[in-house]
Amino acid sequence: MKRLAPVLAAAGLIATTVPLLSATRATAAPAAQYTPLKPAWQRCTTDQPASYECATIKVPLDYRRPRGRTIDLAISRIKSGNPAKRHGAMLLNPGGPGGSGLDLPLMMDGLMPKDVRDQYDLIGFDPRGVGASTPITCGMSDAEQNFDRPYTQETFPADVAWARTVADKCREKSGSVLPFITTRNTARDMDAIRAALGEKKISYVGYSYGTYLGAVYTQMFPDRSDRFVLDSGVDPQRIWRGMIQVWATEAEPAFERWARWTAERSGDYGLGETPDAVSKTFWDLVARANLQPIEIEGTKITGDDIRTARGLFFYPSQAAPLVKALKDASDGKPVRLTEAQRKLLLPAAEPASDNGTAVFWAVVCGDTEWPRYPEQYQREAARDKARYPLYGDFASNIKPCAYWQRPIEPPTAMRTKADVLTVQNEWDSQTPLVSGQGLHKALGGSRMVLALGGEGHGVYLADPNSCATATVDAYLTTGRLPARDVTCRTAPGAQERRSEIAPQSPRRFPVPVDRRF
Repeated sequence: MKRLAPVLAAAGLIATTVPLLSATRATAAPAAQYTPLKPAWQRCTTDQPASYECATIKVPLDYRRPRGRTIDLAISRIKSGNPAKRHGAMLLNPGGPGGSGLDLPLMMDGLMPKDVRDQYDLIGFDPRGVGASTPITCGMSDAEQNFDRPYTQETFPADVAWARTVADKCREKSGSVLPFITTRNTARDMDAIRAALGEKKISYVGYSYGTYLGAVYTQMFPDRSDRFVLDSGVDPQRIWRGMIQVWATEAEPAFERWARWTAERSGDYGLGETPDAVSKTFWDLVARANLQPIEIEGTKITGDDIRTARGLFFYPSQAAPLVKALKDASDGKPVRLTEAQRKLLLPAAEPASDNGTAVFWAVVCGDTEWPRYPEQYQREAARDKARYPLYGDFASNIKPCAYWQRPIEPPTAMRTKADVLTVQNEWDSQTPLVSGQGLHKALGGSRMVLALGGEGHGVYLADPNSCATATVDAYLTTGRLPARDVTCRTAPGAQERRSEIAPQSPRRFPVPVDRRF
């Protein structure tokens, strides 16, 4: 099935929670058992600034055997330009799991205000299994990488076969490494980077999945955690099936907001004069497209394809014109897509590498237990298709984790006080507000900055108009958390200005949004 858009696939469902708060806290500091060699820095590429340096360090595949097999970890840096004001090293993570962070210092260097920038050496890295680090693959086809699978009783056996096939391929291609591609081991890698840099503590800015990675680090290495910003939060109580399911539950209020917004602009879009009328127009379009797919520029789009657009409804000013275009095409009217709409609707010309997807499943399946019986997925997908019609069945349908090997260690308990700053947009499609609130609640000692009216996945530096920016800058500059949680409101019109660029565009910030965290 074709994907309607990279941004389209992120919704919220009933969270299948994991009892993390009672899980066993891990110990073991990598530096105590394994100290990597000092990095041999060199210019990354001749077409990038000379200040952008790269290196590779060796880390244990299995930290329980620190003198055993090692893997490569690719790291990068841009040093502070003001040694007199330098506070320390700041590690960066863009999310994923499976996102490359090697070029984040380049991005952040151009976006951070000077008062913040002067204080840190910016450190990027490709997490274990990703990109320039020792990479993994599952040998998946482009179709096998797509996990947006609608539930029907007739197609469920094929979904089961897909889930088993992906798990089998991953074991065949990367089985000796796969069990060790986990969040806890990536946190240990972060501490190995700290040790290699000769730092007593590290600061950190992590987005989306990177918030969970950062939270885990604060629990495993609390004495080595300095100034941590966790932006667009993953709820530790929902990892990981619950985080996919929360995409479905939270798509429903986003859809209702879109219907209200669109009804108020019925003269512009003609989709209905009331929210109920707009909703009926949409669901009639879905039903019609399932019977007769809509053809746009040679691509046929079904109603199920349209439902994968659940993430788009967090951006009303983008969703309304796109739904109008689909309706016009279904009615036989000529349609001219904008470039942004074309990127959302039409498949990429080149198949994507499966490296990011392979790491995604390794972490999501390897961090915590998943249900093992297909019958449970079938029951819950059917139930949630009725409860959360936009994305419920996609979220609860079977995944490769049903056939994954069991995790090598339990999830991380969030018991240790963590003086971190969490940041959240009110209307975030990938890590919805309830997820960000869950992260804040789980981390005792944290403060939260909530941008009411804020749209989009990623806040700090990702949205130059965000009201949250000043609070984050102040924390990174002084190290002092706000006395209490901060709630602000994004300036009027900021959402529309941001939405002129498709939410997944790399022009603003590389926060993954295509079916990722």
